[in-house]
Amino acid sequence: MTRAIDALQTGFLSPEQIAASHAIMGLDTQLIEDGTYLVAEKDGVLAGCGGWSRRATLYGSDQSEGLRDPKLLDPASDPARIRAMYTHPDFARQGIGRLILRKCEAAAASHGFSAVELMATLSGERLYASCGFILIEHVETIAGGVAVPLVRMRKTLNSSD
Repeated sequence: MTRAIDALQTGFLSPEQIAASHAIMGLDTQLIEDGTYLVAEKDGVLAGCGGWSRRATLYGSDQSEGLRDPKLLDPASDPARIRAMYTHPDFARQGIGRLILRKCEAAAASHGFSAVELMATLSGERLYASCGFILIEHVETIAGGVAVPLVRMRKTLNSSD
């Protein structure tokens, strides 16, 4: 996760913003406890990870103060959340993130959700858009006094997804 944040945000964020990102990104053990976190291995190496959630938290890691909300969502009216998506830099742009995303969407749909929502980094926005997510809004989160830009996105799940 640390390597992904440091390497894949380069060119999108300043060094100060990348450093600040570590305060809001990283491990999310709620997904692990809920059994909704996936990992992808390639050639015996952890290549990527990501999960989906039926909880209200939209983004943020275990150490993200003020961003966590464990409330359960209602699949009839709320979108599931896609969270904590990371690809090891050595495996970027090889389909790892897309694979995990598809599996998360399918799992959310199997639990009755008709839409998913996520908070994308600037480096991840292109992937999510190519997978059918649409822009909801551009936001900034302040971490350590530094503004980190993020993109809220949503996708309606079709029965064929």
